[in-house]
Amino acid sequence: MDLNLIKKLIKIFDSSEITDLEIEQEGFRIKIAKKTHTLHSGSRPHVVLPPASVDEGLKDVTSVNEKETKAETRHEIRSPIVGTFYLAPGPDADPYVQVGDIVTKGSVLCIVEAMKLMNEIESDTEGRIVKILVENGKPVEFNQPLFLIQPN
Repeated sequence: MDLNLIKKLIKIFDSSEITDLEIEQEGFRIKIAKKTHTLHSGSRPHVVLPPASVDEGLKDVTSVNEKETKAETRHEIRSPIVGTFYLAPGPDADPYVQVGDIVTKGSVLCIVEAMKLMNEIESDTEGRIVKILVENGKPVEFNQPLFLIQPN
């Protein structure tokens, strides 16, 4: 196993919430684990808020719930394959879509290159592009969200 690959794995592992990772490849085995700290019931912090703070906190919860409701109505376009994500058909070409564009069902949104094959990813709904979740030229995983669309 390549030392650079091991360093990348450790970096990704450190920034994730995963506590254990074990990989075996070509007879080489690596296991990484984090120490987890748990709070005992007697050592739990106790916070008392004045009544005004509680009311403001409830307002914040309400606005968060409203944002979640809006987010729930958004449709995700996910990658059907593992590959490299491209927003345009070529390096000098204009992107297929940008944030704010309105798309129809069947509109080409991007390309995912896999094994030197260019696979066009089409929209399965009508709506407005709210967010592009992947940077151009970056690798994508199977079922990874690529776009958020606000349906019409």
